[in-house]
Amino acid sequence: MKNNIITFILIFISINSFSQSDEKNNAEYNLGNGINFSFNEGKYEFNIFGFIRPSYIYSDEKTFTNEGQFSDVYRQFKSQNSNLYFTGKAVDEKLSFTIQMDYSSNDPLVEAFIGYHISENMTLYIGQMQVYHNNLEMTHNEDQLRFANRGLISQIFTENGEEFGLFLETRFGNSFVIEPKLAITSGDGRNSFGDDSRDSDKGGVKFGSRVNIFPLGDFASGNRESTVDFIGEQKLKAQIGFAFSKNIGASNLVGDGHGDFIMYDNLDNEKFPDYSQLFFDLNLKYKGFSFVFEYADSFASGLNNIYTDTNLTLIQPSQISEYLVLGDSQGIQFGYMTKSGYSLDFIYEQFNPEFDLNTNSILNKSSNLGVGISKYLVGNNLKLQTSIFKTNHKNSFGLQDDEFMSASFVVTIAF
Repeated sequence: MKNNIITFILIFISINSFSQSDEKNNAEYNLGNGINFSFNEGKYEFNIFGFIRPSYIYSDEKTFTNEGQFSDVYRQFKSQNSNLYFTGKAVDEKLSFTIQMDYSSNDPLVEAFIGYHISENMTLYIGQMQVYHNNLEMTHNEDQLRFANRGLISQIFTENGEEFGLFLETRFGNSFVIEPKLAITSGDGRNSFGDDSRDSDKGGVKFGSRVNIFPLGDFASGNRESTVDFIGEQKLKAQIGFAFSKNIGASNLVGDGHGDFIMYDNLDNEKFPDYSQLFFDLNLKYKGFSFVFEYADSFASGLNNIYTDTNLTLIQPSQISEYLVLGDSQGIQFGYMTKSGYSLDFIYEQFNPEFDLNTNSILNKSSNLGVGISKYLVGNNLKLQTSIFKTNHKNSFGLQDDEFMSASFVVTIAF
């Protein structure tokens, strides 16, 4: 499939290359916006763009036991992301498409969806795309991040962030903007239909929604795809967000994958618990200053008559935390970006498991503290970032179990 897509694009460009000088057609390249083709006076558009993020990662994990302290050091140089986008739009037909590939991943297809633009403020999408119903940071792409890596709330409560389904985006207002968004997905994450017939969907569907409110008006153009104040808002702007999702029958620890575990009913048929996530976020921007607050909560339901094996071993209420991420978290991020393109940022997050006495719970009591320094050389199209994080995990007695220190240096190049 990947080779067919690339071949089609090359043929498409070759056929139309002769007409680039025609007044009705145009081709141009801009750093960060890629190659843009416009045909028939802008009624048809085709774009190729992307970004790469080569990085160096150093981590040191210290584990504390009765026998003493043990340290595990890890170093790696790699490309965290090598993303390539193909997008197109047919204005009169009200259609658009997006294909996103990440060639740093073993599963390179990230997004592939078609949009039908019902009106200027309402669009219906079908396919695999980045969902709305995660925390605010997870709704932004990797090239838009404040730090060299995502925060732990994003890493713990989400696995990939892309799902297959139907998505509806709407928008109301000008000076007071409300954006309701709805989604019905497979609930099985990327490639939800599996690699082959033996890797089928698990459980039922997933319902998700998000409402973004801009009580002081929308952010300036180009300033809403990240939590950083790139533009330097001259008036205080705020984004308030509420998101909720419920996966009817989850077989993944955060409800956006499938097949991590199997449970049964009393007839040995597969049966899975329902899994819900709730998020609240606030993003403030003013003259280079930016502030983010994120709250996350996850919980399970539908646990009656679910067994962990075919021997009818009934699952206990606290035992579900060994299969699903259950609990809540709060986090803040804030920073300042100077007019010369330097940014200093801080993050603090804390996590509270629902069943803190279960030592096997996936989510444990922990905190994460980090600082980042960034230099934006060509807007957000070329930037250098270095970040240092310190994460402490505590056991059920409130004593420190281990400490995780990590440092990353990332170069982000958009093309």
